[in-house]
Amino acid sequence: MRLAFPLVTGLALVAACGSSSSHGQPGGGDGGPEAGADTGPATEGGGEAGAPAKIEHVVVLIQENHTFDSYFSNWCTGATGSNPTCTSGPSCCEKGPGIDASSGTTPEVLDDTTNAAFDPNHTQACELTEIDGGKMDGYVSSTTCGNAKNFAYADTTLQPYWDLAGQGALGDHYFQPVVGQSSSNDMYFARAQYVFLDNTYEPEAIGAACTINKSTIQYTDPTIADLLETAGVTWAFYSEGYAAMQQAVASGGCPTVVPSDCAFDSDAFDCAYDPSDNPFAYYKSTVDDPAHFKDYASFATDLAGGTLPAVSFIKALDYKTEHPGYGNLITAGIAFVQGALSSIQGSSAAPNTLILLTWDEGGGLFDHVAPPAASAIDHQPYGTRIPVIALGPLARAGTISHVQMEHSSIVKFIESQWLGSTGQLAGRDTVVANIGSLLDPKLGVPEN
Repeated sequence: MRLAFPLVTGLALVAACGSSSSHGQPGGGDGGPEAGADTGPATEGGGEAGAPAKIEHVVVLIQENHTFDSYFSNWCTGATGSNPTCTSGPSCCEKGPGIDASSGTTPEVLDDTTNAAFDPNHTQACELTEIDGGKMDGYVSSTTCGNAKNFAYADTTLQPYWDLAGQGALGDHYFQPVVGQSSSNDMYFARAQYVFLDNTYEPEAIGAACTINKSTIQYTDPTIADLLETAGVTWAFYSEGYAAMQQAVASGGCPTVVPSDCAFDSDAFDCAYDPSDNPFAYYKSTVDDPAHFKDYASFATDLAGGTLPAVSFIKALDYKTEHPGYGNLITAGIAFVQGALSSIQGSSAAPNTLILLTWDEGGGLFDHVAPPAASAIDHQPYGTRIPVIALGPLARAGTISHVQMEHSSIVKFIESQWLGSTGQLAGRDTVVANIGSLLDPKLGVPEN
């Protein structure tokens, strides 16, 4: 069944007249369907009638700093603590508690106004006290960083995402891979293992001099991008504001024109491209490579031209990522995601494109489910649950997945789909679950 995107009205998914390009061997290795397997209805570009559907492209949309409970507690209808095993619809995921047991407070309504007004402390040191060894009781009552505003559930402002969750596949046991801030978690998209704590470093990259953090670093370890490059598989990271930053730096300065809808009104944070939002900017082999580092405007161009890479990552300017505080509106993030989905579904790539929408970390907001034990690979503690939604005609429509996953699961999926075997980075990609529980089972992508 072909999945529509309720965020985008008046548009139908466009069937391909042919594959937009050739990208290695989709479906190969231990993550692909067996030859001749019946993996779903053929598209116009799928060859013979009854030919298996193929994942030719994956697009990873990375938003910021919201826990599963903060966004989906009021959508899920399963009783708190019931640990449902069913997998179809809102009754198969748990509501968050209606009261914080440690303080007696009730959750704040999370909407544009409250999101814009408050950024919880989300350093590792603070979040460890909130998680409190899995008791999840320090978000309000912790003496070091507790705050009643940390205990917040989204209202119908989130209806567009709730609609997507209902029609796509929602993971309710997808955890941020390490307790702490965005950059440390983003690194798992590139390396599938721990690299540094919190937002300790900026990369040695275009735009670093225009950011607040002046501690820069560069690494030479292999990333999933290096593996793709070696295998001849196309990839790109599309960043909003990247072209403007390039132009400003080439002129010897930093951007001076702040977008009119960016409330924080700063070219050093929130309103301009920040290279720390791209984990591949930290690596010498990939940093600012024009073949792979692209302005977000190029995403629509590549879709229209039939040159969408096999693997794509997308990051908005900070004020459109839904990051709490600084005047940032949830609806601005939803609108950005809506635009990306509209571009995809209006392209020839739509029938063979998997979209994964996730958030980099929980941002210090409350979640009631205890994280797993620290990883045996890098010994780092897991953080809170964050949402992940698989979208498009290749997603497992209407499903709630309870499989434990994280950002490294996406790396494992990319390895299995395009590189023939998993664990090639010798990180968590050797042990985490794959994302098959979010996908149409006819695709044959494993769940582990």
